[in-house]
Amino acid sequence: LYLENFGNIFDDGEDPNIREAYKTARYTSHDIQIISRFSKLRSLDLFQASMNGRYPFLFTSFPLLQKLGIGLCDYLKFDLAMLAGFPLLKELEITHSPFITGTINSLRVLKDTLEKVHIESCRVGGNFMDLADFPHMRELHLIDVAVTGDVRDIGEND
Repeated sequence: LYLENFGNIFDDGEDPNIREAYKTARYTSHDIQIISRFSKLRSLDLFQASMNGRYPFLFTSFPLLQKLGIGLCDYLKFDLAMLAGFPLLKELEITHSPFITGTINSLRVLKDTLEKVHIESCRVGGNFMDLADFPHMRELHLIDVAVTGDVRDIGEND
């Protein structure tokens, strides 16, 4: 399922940005919760989706999700710890979404499934060595985030 902003907005979530909510108050909004009916969804991309706040149902409605992409969602709020609701997640791409927060260590609940991670320009921190023992990790891209680590710590089996 691919959701992109085509001049539409979605109902505000929990803890919305007040300025953005005021700015868009007169727009026609849509109930984003309707997508929770797609319980067998395997791929979800939110690109420039006009979402404002937290949407906890997004992280409990898709137990079969394998790919999650979020890009340029300026007011979408969530912490990486909420990804525990996607136990089969293989690919994660989050870019240019300033209210996405958390530590890279939160991804450890997905150790046995994650293959590809791309996190860029978000408020994410931690040490990339927390992902060193992920057996299926093929790609790791951490750009413009507060994740640290020393590549000299990477061992033969990492």
